[in-house]
Parts: sequence; C-alpha cells; structure tokens
Amino acid sequence: MALLMLENLSFTYPGQAKKALDDISLQIEEGDFAVLCGQSGCGKTTLLRLLKPELAPHGTQTGTVLFCGKPLAAYTTRQSAAQIGYVLQSPEAQIVTDKVWHELAFGLENLGCPTEEIRLRVGEMASYFGIGDWFTQATATLSGGQKQLLNLASVMLLSPKLLLLDEPTSQLDPIAAADFITTLYRLNRELGITVLLSEHRREEVFPLADRVLVLEKGKLLSAAAPRTVCKTLAAHPIAAGFPAAARIYAGLSQRGACPLTVKEGQEFLSGYAKQTQPLPEEPEILPEEAACSLKNVWFRYERNAPDILRGVSLVCRRGELFALLGGNGAGKTTLLKVLAGMEKPYRGKPVLFGKPLASYPKTALYRHNVALLPQDVRTVFLKKTVWEDLADLCRVLGMTKEETVQTIERAGETFGISALFRRHPYDLSGGEMQKCALAKILLTEPRLLLLDEPTKGIDAYEKRNLCALLASLCKTGMTVFLVTHDVEFAAMCADRCALFFHGEVLSPSCPRRFFSANTFYTTAASRIARAVFPHAVTVEDVIALGKEQTQDARTEL
Repeated sequence: MALLMLENLSFTYPGQAKKALDDISLQIEEGDFAVLCGQSGCGKTTLLRLLKPELAPHGTQTGTVLFCGKPLAAYTTRQSAAQIGYVLQSPEAQIVTDKVWHELAFGLENLGCPTEEIRLRVGEMASYFGIGDWFTQATATLSGGQKQLLNLASVMLLSPKLLLLDEPTSQLDPIAAADFITTLYRLNRELGITVLLSEHRREEVFPLADRVLVLEKGKLLSAAAPRTVCKTLAAHPIAAGFPAAARIYAGLSQRGACPLTVKEGQEFLSGYAKQTQPLPEEPEILPEEAACSLKNVWFRYERNAPDILRGVSLVCRRGELFALLGGNGAGKTTLLKVLAGMEKPYRGKPVLFGKPLASYPKTALYRHNVALLPQDVRTVFLKKTVWEDLADLCRVLGMTKEETVQTIERAGETFGISALFRRHPYDLSGGEMQKCALAKILLTEPRLLLLDEPTKGIDAYEKRNLCALLASLCKTGMTVFLVTHDVEFAAMCADRCALFFHGEVLSPSCPRRFFSANTFYTTAASRIARAVFPHAVTVEDVIALGKEQTQDARTEL
C-alpha cells in the first residue's frame, strides 16, 4: 500500500521564475526505507519540508500530495505532528528544552497526553535508544551524536507512520553517524516505520535502502533499487557520492552485480586483482616556513572546568592543507578558535607567521592574516541578499564601488554562486550557503584559512570542486587548516592528516600513511582494498592500481 503519493508536484519560491520542484510524481510504500539524493540545491530539503505541513516553505505549490490515501492538506496540525516525524540537519536547531527528559516529554505534553502515559512512553523510548545514562543531563552538555539521537527519540515518542530526515548525520563523526543510521534501520525493520532520508553520506545508507530517489534541478531523475541506480548513473556527476564499492566496480568492470558494501567490494576486488600491489608511501615533506604553530598549549573554558586542549603542539607550514579529524565534542572547534585568536590559552603561546598571536591588533589579525569559516555558516551573513552581504564586507575592506562589483563578480564565477546573488542567504540550501560563506570570508585574502566542517551539506561533486579550489589557494602560499568528519574529503585533498583525541593532536602524517593505519577513521576504499592494494586510500588509487594490474596481465599474455 502506498503510504505517500505525489502526483505532478511543483513548487516555486516567491520572486523566483525557476521552479524549485518540477512535476514530481512518485510513491513511497508503507515500510519503505528510501534515500533521497542529488546535488546541492536540487530541491531535496524543499521536497521534505513540503511533506511536513508545519515546516512547508512559503511559495506557489501545484499538484497533489496524498498521505495514507488522503490529501496532506486535509490533516490537522495535531494529526500531522503525530503521524509525520521530521529530524533536521542541525541537532541544536530542533532541541527546545533544557533537560533530556524534558525534551523527550515535550511533544507528548503538547498533545495533551496523561502524565502516567507520558512517563511510561518516555521510559520505554529512553531504554530503547540507550538514553538512560544521560537521561537527567542538560541538553547543552550533550555531544552532537547524543543530540541527534535525542531528536530522533523525541520524534519517535509520537509514534509517527512516516519519518523524514534531512541530512541528519552531516555534523556527526563517522562512528556516531554509523550508530545513528543503524538505529534508524532498526526502527524501519523492527517497527515498520517508513523512512525517507536525504543524505550526502551514502556509504552507509545505500546498502540499507529499498529505493533511491535522485533529484536533478528539481526534477525526479531516477527512482529505483540502489544497485540499479549505481549502474545506470555511473557516468553522472552524482556518482561521485555513490558507495566506494560501486565506484570501484564502475571504474574497473561492470560485470556481475554491483557491490554496495565494504564486504561485497572486498569480494569483487579479490576476484579482480590476482596479486598484491602496494602503492609507494608518500614521502613526508619537511616543514619549511611555518605559517602557524602551537607549543604545549592548554585551554579550558572555566577555571574549574576540565581542560579541552592538553599540551597541544603542532606546526603547519606555509602552503599546506592540514586536516584534523576526531569525535564530536573532542575540542577540534576550540582548537580552531585558539588559532583564530578568539580564545586565549592559559598556558602556551600560539604563533602566527613568526609573531605571537596575541601581538596582532584585531583589525590587522582579521585582514589579510587569518579567517575562520564557522560550522554554523548562518552566522556569517548579515544582510538580506548574498550580493548585499558581499558588498558590505567589500565596503569595510575599503574597496571602491567599481572594485566591489569586480570582486563580487569574480567570486561568483570562482564559486559558481552568481545565480544566488539576489537570494536571501537563509533561503539557500545547506551546500549553497556553505559556498557563499566561503566566498565571503575569502574576500579578506587571509594567509591562514581555518575551516570548520567545510563540506557540510555539499554533495560529492561539489566537494571535488572545493578540493580543487583549496589546492589552488595553497599554491598561492595560503595555509588551510580544516576540521572535518569527512574522511573521504580529507584523504582526497589534505597534505597531512591527524586525529584529535583527549585534548591532543595525534600522529600527523600524509593521508596514505594515516588512513591505511586506521580501522574506523579511514575511508571505505581503504577498508576494501588494503588486503590487495596496501596504502590505497581513495577510490582513484584503487581504480588506477586495478587498471595497471590488468594492463600488466595483458602484456604478459
């Protein structure tokens, strides 16, 4: 039975000539686990919000949306709140109370459920989700993974038939993300909850999905089983975000069934590659001119609070791209704030371009020296349109009107954001907002660029463009220090990677050495290929070695 049916659904935002969604017809069966994907700005968030009346954007909508055979518009707010659950991309944006148990009870209290029923249902749900150990904690003290798990549990307390999720793991570390997706799959299989999930991190969700829905420029490009989508769209730009096993399969041989999981990828590769062929290790490049350095730096937010940074020592050289990985709440963002001069350590001195960071006047520090792109990029924007926002910063930097126009037009071409100039920043998709924010902070022409989760909300194709852009900036002498949960991106673009744990930066080394030594903080390509191609950590590494081995075999024949 179709739980959700869309017939010729179109939607246009106010003041926009182009449709955000264009004539979409599809149906989601009861009990389905469906994954919604597409490039940034293709309409994924718009579609999900239209299916949740309380969150539906303002604009012109045509077509029909049926939920359980009845028009969605016919449901009352109470019915919609109970039967259609929604989990937002940002964990903090959905939490409304101060305590975990308050948050769990909040929805049921608003529906007017009896106290005894609320206590029973909250207790049961907290036990199911393993929330008992932090049931009485303040929500502000939770990690990102705990906050997102709490959001999911709060929604599930209302017993929804349909669960909508908009990139729920975008701010989670790899381990927390895998745990969250596993929990989601259990809800689908054990309780029969229908799931429609938008997700750029497809390595974990594709193998679990019944169907994959692909959007392109507001149109439905494909709706089929994951293996079918991976085979039919192997040459499409969206394929850059398919599971590593599927991309290796497409790059080497499309014979047999398309693998989706690491295990299937290992089986495919073991049958394809007949002999072990290690990649040479990347040589460690000795530090040249130091851009920034930390030596025995300690930091805590309050006198009696635990230390966040515990004797951190690190040197980043000029023109280097350094990637720092680690769990949610480990202190990576705090480290960026110390490097940016926003927080002052109580022991140790950060040094920037040969001078103590504290010796820089603030006006000089944030002009042509250091710039920080925060994790919540909404805080970067101050005006009603992207153009006005960029122009305002140009004015602060002392540019003339002519220089301002030229600078903004150049930024539009570089980042592909020209079409977004007249849009309000908050009306953009997560990926579009990320690109516009990066374009803005680069107007200050920093020598040290600090990035906190720069790939959040960006599709795999755009990640490659971002990687190329950062590489070009490093060639000009700019140093890039980024914090990320995206191991694939770090492996693809970084000169050195390190793990942040227990307040320390552990084992900085080149990507091949770093990722090939890890079990969890590593790429799917490394897990698939390490028995056959040691030190191969990207899909491109594996494909190149596979083709080379095939060529060698042909030469011998």
